[in-house]
Amino acid sequence: MDNQRSRQIVIAGAGVAGLTAALAFARRGYPVQVFEQAPSLEAVGAGLQLSPNATRILRDLGVLDRLLSATVRPEAVVLRDARTLRQLARVPLGQSGESRWGAPYLVAHRADLQTALIARVAEVPDIHLTLGARVEKIATGGHGVTATVEIGGKTSEEHGSLLVGADGVWSSVRGLIDAKRMAAPRSRFSGELAWRTTVAADSSAGQALAAIGTADCVTTFLHPGFHMVAYPVSKGDAFNLVAFTKGERIAEGWSGRADPGILGAAMRGTAPALVSLVEQAGQWLTWPLHTVEQKLPWTTPAGIALIGDAAHAMTPFAAQGAAMAIEDAATLATLVADFPADPRQNLTAWENVRRPRVEKVLKRGALNRLAWHARGPVALARNLVLATRPAEKLAADLDWLYGWEEPKVVSR
Repeated sequence: MDNQRSRQIVIAGAGVAGLTAALAFARRGYPVQVFEQAPSLEAVGAGLQLSPNATRILRDLGVLDRLLSATVRPEAVVLRDARTLRQLARVPLGQSGESRWGAPYLVAHRADLQTALIARVAEVPDIHLTLGARVEKIATGGHGVTATVEIGGKTSEEHGSLLVGADGVWSSVRGLIDAKRMAAPRSRFSGELAWRTTVAADSSAGQALAAIGTADCVTTFLHPGFHMVAYPVSKGDAFNLVAFTKGERIAEGWSGRADPGILGAAMRGTAPALVSLVEQAGQWLTWPLHTVEQKLPWTTPAGIALIGDAAHAMTPFAAQGAAMAIEDAATLATLVADFPADPRQNLTAWENVRRPRVEKVLKRGALNRLAWHARGPVALARNLVLATRPAEKLAADLDWLYGWEEPKVVSR
């Protein structure tokens, strides 16, 4: 086997995690094969937040310049009481945040990020992307990993030094790996539903949002029964809305249907303007929030690594799902490149480095949800703390998250 093929990286999944990993490995001189089971790349989901820890990596990979024209740089993250619409806290972003954390905080439509990633991938000769390709079997041995891939009814074998499972929360790769060594194949429903929609800025719903004061900010409305996040996307031409409630499990996927009465009931007691906004927004799609058991390993000694949602799908209450996938991809490629003798020996070291970071983000998300859904005396205490904490201190509380930079060398 020639040296190039022996160094090849095989990636399952062409979402944010997979395409970022392809760029990160190719940047370090590795040939990359990306297999995506969808016949075409269609952006799922809606808006997403890209904090500086993610945009810094996208800038290094040559993606950020392609993305900026389609994004919005919000001026702040704002917390409001859903009952009164009163502002509870404001974390400055914009130029202040970029100066503080060294990279911009952006909000975008997921389609815009994927378009930018695909455009950059197309410019890199060492990356080959195949659509309509499903990894059906994985074999490991002393010389790497062999993936059996089904393409158009025919199967072929692709060899690599590593196989990266970047195929999301319902990962097929996770289900193919020996359960004694790796994660169980199924994800776990969190008991939470996300209700999402996108409204045009010039629509009645968009104008209602602007009237509340959300046109240039990421705004979270807090309430014991639900919370809702709103922010501009697509150069400010639209707003992304996503509300979170408790709910029963529905069909797995990004776009489901649930009884809208669940959202209506959760919003009892909210400001009339917010209720009207939800009604004017039209049809809401429902997304069941799934997580992956965190105690199970993300890597195998045989040369397989799970990244992003395939490894650690999390609820979005820290707005870090995409950012953690991007960090995973960059750090994995860095570690493999820094210790090239046997890439497989480095996977455990990579996992040991990444786990504390991801676990801290998970704890922050859990804390956010608890605070945002607080009621009674707990809510009063929350509001008092927020009212007395200066904006500078609120920003400083996020230095560990947004100010993170990829280590130049990952210590073994």
